[in-house]
Order: sequence, then C-alpha cells, then structure tokens
Amino acid sequence: VQLQAFGGGLVQAGGSRKLSCSASGRAFINYTVAWFRQAPGKEREFVSAVKYGVGTTYYGDFVKGRFTISRDNDKKTVSLQMNSLQPEDTAVYYCAAESCQHDDNNSAERYYNFWGQGTLVTVSS
Repeated sequence: VQLQAFGGGLVQAGGSRKLSCSASGRAFINYTVAWFRQAPGKEREFVSAVKYGVGTTYYGDFVKGRFTISRDNDKKTVSLQMNSLQPEDTAVYYCAAESCQHDDNNSAERYYNFWGQGTLVTVSS
C-alpha cells in the first residue's frame, strides 16, 4: 500500500487542523493505520491509530481528548482531526500502515512497514 499525507500548515494556538492520509492498493480494510509525529530535535512518537476491520482507536497519552482519528474504508482514507493545538504540537506528522493485525494498541513504530511522506504542522503562539 502507498500512503500520502496532507493537510499540514500553519495554525494559531488553540486552533484546529485536519490531516488526511490517502492510501492506494488493495484490501485497505485489513490495514491498521496510524499517525506518528516528529518534532524538531526529538524522536518520532505515536499519536494515534485506527485498527483494521471495525476500527478500534488508540491515542498517545499527550492527546488528552484533543484529537480524533477516523477511517473511511470505501475512500481508503484516514483522517486526524486535531483541536486545541498548542505550540508543542508542532511537528511533521506521518501516516503509516501495517497489515499484521497485532492485538495491542499498535503504538510501536516497528510494526509499520508502509509510511507516507509526512506533512508539517506548525502551531504559532
């Protein structure tokens, strides 16, 4: 599967942004799709995942109810709605996919073998 992330840009603190991840390929419903982010000078970290099939969702601890991940299997897209953004949310956001159907929260970066190119979100104070 090939992934393309888009929707990044500049947003003021307290604002919202919606990212989208578009996939190509077959059997998209069988893939767990996640968002990771990497801030300048920091390691990449897990943001959220939506599981294959029924689409159970998971979030990183820092999200605290501000982000919502969703998927549309017919359109082969996964979206990340981000609200109440803060300057510390500034990062390149990557979408990733894997088809091994793990039983945990899919937060491990090593699970993912398909990655999009990343989209930059900058939150100004």
